[in-house]
Amino acid sequence: MASVYIKTYGCQMNERDSEAVAAQLVAKGYALAGSEAMADVILVNTCSVRDTAEQKAFSKMQNLAGETRKHRPNVLLGFMGCMAQSRGQELLDRLPDLDLVVGTQKFHRTAGHLDDLLSGRRTRICDVEEEAGSEAAIREHVSMGNSESKAAVAFVSIMQGCNQRCTFCIVPDTRGSERSRTIGDIVSECRDLAQQGVREVTLLGQIVTSYGRREIGIRNGLSAFVQLLDAVSEVDGLDRIRFTSPHPRGYGDDLVEAYRRLPKLCENAHIPAQSGSDRILKLMHRGYTRERFLSLVDKLRAAQPAIGMTTDLIVGFPGETDADFQSTLSLVREVAFDNAFVFKYSKRKDTPAADMPDQLPESVIEERHAAVLDEVNRIASDRTRSFVGRTVEVLVEGPSRRNSERLEGRTRCNRIVVLDKTDGVAGQLVDLEVEHASHFTLYGRRSVVAAV
Repeated sequence: MASVYIKTYGCQMNERDSEAVAAQLVAKGYALAGSEAMADVILVNTCSVRDTAEQKAFSKMQNLAGETRKHRPNVLLGFMGCMAQSRGQELLDRLPDLDLVVGTQKFHRTAGHLDDLLSGRRTRICDVEEEAGSEAAIREHVSMGNSESKAAVAFVSIMQGCNQRCTFCIVPDTRGSERSRTIGDIVSECRDLAQQGVREVTLLGQIVTSYGRREIGIRNGLSAFVQLLDAVSEVDGLDRIRFTSPHPRGYGDDLVEAYRRLPKLCENAHIPAQSGSDRILKLMHRGYTRERFLSLVDKLRAAQPAIGMTTDLIVGFPGETDADFQSTLSLVREVAFDNAFVFKYSKRKDTPAADMPDQLPESVIEERHAAVLDEVNRIASDRTRSFVGRTVEVLVEGPSRRNSERLEGRTRCNRIVVLDKTDGVAGQLVDLEVEHASHFTLYGRRSVVAAV
């Protein structure tokens, strides 16, 4: 059978989608190539959140088309994911060497489409239509059933789509409306993963806190998402549960309380603030105020004082004044996030923000981006160094990404920790004493002291 290489851009949802496609291809007899140069099929899974992400993916495909046309004309090329969904047939029209376009509700059709293309039954395929039930079609994992590639952690997609309609965001158009899997189906996937050696799962969705609002609803005072957390917590073999990305409005008291009462729910919260200015939050259609966001932070830290807290921020939104920007900067200082993803506002076609007046010049956006990033890094570095001398529980995930001679894992509050190979093995929970720290990474050695 043919070999396939998948290049992924974008978020953890995209990474999970690529993994599921890879697993489905392997199940059909395809091999996973170690590089583009070794592949018979090259698929690029795309992101549309920012214009730069689309440009990067398109440029990548142009380069691949040029290389394969000259040296390997029989290689099949395909786009998957968000840009494929939003651009569709346009991509085939602009790139004559492109063979396949697969939208966000059609990932599970990829293997069948490749079969048709490789056999000559079809020549070019664009499949971006909506498909009922597609939210339950992404559940395969590459490591499952393969004893040589056991994974300690795994992503589990619990829903697709978004109904939020933030004025800057194209995701509702590329991912569709919210559609949730059943609790039973998700628990079954988590149980299968645990039996394969997975000890930590991250539940994924565009807005995970919206999970099951229509399909399941509130029962016994618990939102559908908290009901799911309760159910996954009962899976034997799982030690840790995380989730991303939520929405601040989705943090009801039941979810805050879940951090207290569910031992497997990690002390880690990624809560996108986007801005510290009430005026900008209203223009963004976020549905909360700065005061409400800060109140949520206080509640979570009261429930779990050791909680690690990260966020997303956008600078340069249309009409953002210096006062608005200073409000965001002051929010960063007041909350003292452990880290933040800071984005420069990117105009996206057909979003309300793209047509708003007072679009900011790129030079101003760049300057504000650098200022927020500097402040985030300064605070994060201080908070990271505060771990030196402490003992932490670490789930060892595998070789360090920067030094294959060492291992790395994560604390419950989601700090990366690097350790010697003599101090643990992948899939093991170990107590490490933190000896020193860089801006975002801890370095530790095996400890005999109980973890805190």
